[in-house]
Amino acid sequence: MRRTAGFILLGAALSLAAFGQTAADPAKALDARVRDFLAAQKDQWRQENVTEADGRLLYDLILKRRYTRALEIGTSTGHSGIWQAWALSKTGGTLITVEIDEFRHLAATRNFKASGLEDLIDARLADAHQLAAELEGPFDFIFIDADQNWTPSYFKALLPKLAPGGCFAVHNVLSLGYMKGVRDFLEQVRALAFMETTVETSSGGGISFSFRRK
Repeated sequence: MRRTAGFILLGAALSLAAFGQTAADPAKALDARVRDFLAAQKDQWRQENVTEADGRLLYDLILKRRYTRALEIGTSTGHSGIWQAWALSKTGGTLITVEIDEFRHLAATRNFKASGLEDLIDARLADAHQLAAELEGPFDFIFIDADQNWTPSYFKALLPKLAPGGCFAVHNVLSLGYMKGVRDFLEQVRALAFMETTVETSSGGGISFSFRRK
């Protein structure tokens, strides 16, 4: 009986110790919460969200470049925003994300809260066609995943707000390459000597990454 009680007390002590370590390290606690949320939602992302692989591309790029001020056009229900904000939680940054559809916007805000990342995300319900010109820069990472035919206009409005060394990324440039807006954007950005553009073909739809030279 004493031995059983001892095991119970030992288990309780270990659990409390583990809890204390997690509580003492908010970054680890946030990582665990985000991982658990993404795992639980793994097969639930619809509504034009990015794939997990594409989310990881965004996450890795933000971490590698140590970006801190990100802008996303096209929130959908929040999958890409979670990956970006998760990386930004490690660089001390924040994300502004814009969605025109109210249903998607509300779903995204619920997902941001559930993931524990809501404090790092300014989720706006707005028409980005108008808002893009009004946003205050600079931004060091801009991700376009909405209305690809409007991409040249987004690029024109946001390029002056892209910091040196920053990246202007566009989703689905391969799968939607037939669109005039996508073709025109790639032609425009590749003609600029101060921009260096690559297309990530490992992405299902292709993501272009255009970096502003420092």
